[in-house]
Amino acid sequence: MKVWILGVGMGPQHVTAEVAEALRGVDYVVAPEKSSDDGLLALRHAILAAHAPTVPVVAVADPRRDRSPQLSTAEYERAVADWHAARARRYADVLAERGGTAAFLVWGDPSLYDSTIRIVQQVKDLGVQLDYEVLPGISAPQLLAARHGIVLHPVGRPVHITTGRRLADAVADGQDNIVALLNRDLGDVSALADWTIWWGANLGATGERLVAGRVGAVLDQIIAARDATQDEAGWVMDIFLVRKP
Repeated sequence: MKVWILGVGMGPQHVTAEVAEALRGVDYVVAPEKSSDDGLLALRHAILAAHAPTVPVVAVADPRRDRSPQLSTAEYERAVADWHAARARRYADVLAERGGTAAFLVWGDPSLYDSTIRIVQQVKDLGVQLDYEVLPGISAPQLLAARHGIVLHPVGRPVHITTGRRLADAVADGQDNIVALLNRDLGDVSALADWTIWWGANLGATGERLVAGRVGAVLDQIIAARDATQDEAGWVMDIFLVRKP
């Protein structure tokens, strides 16, 4: 069978013509369902309604993951690995039973802080005979830069992309122009009071929020905006760029 791994940005407006064409050629889309009112599952339905309205979604109950904030790095990585393995087993059951041509819709781009490619490879390792192909999407750092009207790096300088969990490590290593995704909270940002931050939540989706300024001056505003986004949407995906003066 054939599996497409498709980057879809954050909604119907970000789907490229290439991805839309691939979507129209699949038999079904496989998607995790985290709850009975999963807003991200609803957004996947909206993408299909806009670009491939006859393609059904096969919702798969998402395994629980240990999200305890006190997990060490090793414990966090083990929790994620166990979660991915459980997802792979559930997806393998669906794909083996249905066959045909399936697709996974990936937020942003499949190459950046997403594990769908790894999970589909695990499905293959479980014995499901499939080939997969990947198409890119608009990534969160691209959206962040566009929304704030900035370039992610000064002229001729690098940008370091990491997770909120590893922000303090990046700063300790001397990085001074950092994009952070997958943020649990904004605790480590408070130590960067004189840095400049460009922050955004649920970029491209309903309820998108943006804040920029000196960290010490806007951090409380960002925390309030993050909490409001979670309350309104039921989920929050935020990203920020911090730059040392």
